[in-house]
Amino acid sequence: MTVQALGYVGFGSKDLDDWRQFGTGLVGLQAVERGNSLLAFRMDDRKQRIVIDRAMAEGERFFGWEVADAAALDALAARLEAAGIDVVAEPRTLADTRRVRSLVSFRDPAGNRLEAFYGPDIDDTPFSPGRSISGFRTGPLGLGHAVLTVERIDAVMPFYVDMLGFGLSDYILKPFRAYFFHINARHHSLALIETGRNGMHHLMVELFSLDDVGQAYDIAQTQQDRVSVTLGRHTNDFMTSFYARTPSSFMIECGWGGREVDPSNWQPVEMFDGPSLWGHERVWLPEKDREVAREMRMRAAASGLRAPVQVMEGNYKLMPGTCAWWDGMSE
Repeated sequence: MTVQALGYVGFGSKDLDDWRQFGTGLVGLQAVERGNSLLAFRMDDRKQRIVIDRAMAEGERFFGWEVADAAALDALAARLEAAGIDVVAEPRTLADTRRVRSLVSFRDPAGNRLEAFYGPDIDDTPFSPGRSISGFRTGPLGLGHAVLTVERIDAVMPFYVDMLGFGLSDYILKPFRAYFFHINARHHSLALIETGRNGMHHLMVELFSLDDVGQAYDIAQTQQDRVSVTLGRHTNDFMTSFYARTPSSFMIECGWGGREVDPSNWQPVEMFDGPSLWGHERVWLPEKDREVAREMRMRAAASGLRAPVQVMEGNYKLMPGTCAWWDGMSE
């Protein structure tokens, strides 16, 4: 893969106080003050993963995609330039602001600002979550995944696949058209949803504990209009999650139990059972599409559609004893 992981993201917003409360009190991120105009969040050993910038206009955003080293960054920049894409070698001052060694910037066909970088700064102090959580699943998988709305998927997808080396994981055509792409073992680090307009849909962060997600859901339900998608489980990456509306109107998905893939031999497929096994009532969908999604979930339930829970080694405990009925069902 040319790109290794989603390293950082940034969004323009004047509501730094609201973002601080949302990021720490609901999601569990660690807030790091960067002066009067910049608020950064940590979620692991890196100095920052998410940036909220008052100097950027509402709706502006950038995505930092990590590469292995300086040689990989130069090779990517050369390939983009050979394809006629404008690439900017960003100055040391911006690299310092992004807390990385070096970066270049360019735009995808939908106009999103992308930054490729290497050499993230590591903090020598431990991550301190904003509320009591077990932590976030990051490391080589990156900070999570980003989902963008686009006018037309066919106009954007070749850029990510051919230029940046993303692999298609799977796709759905109903109740809306969405394609999911991987660059490492995380089922998808990027997804594109065709809505007729270009924008930010949601950012996913994966927590270590299902209880972390459930407790965040409890917190979100105490805040008016905070829950945008109810608790549920996805059919493709098996993530159990809910979506909360951020102070910038796009959503953050708080999830647990995401599926891993092997990029070397993964074969993409069309998903016919809709986006969710259960739950995930999407309040933002038009009523007609919400009804289609409900019918898909009801068919999944009627057919007994199930998926194994995805659990990390050491993050589970086997129940004592056996159940004869379950043993018979599992044969």
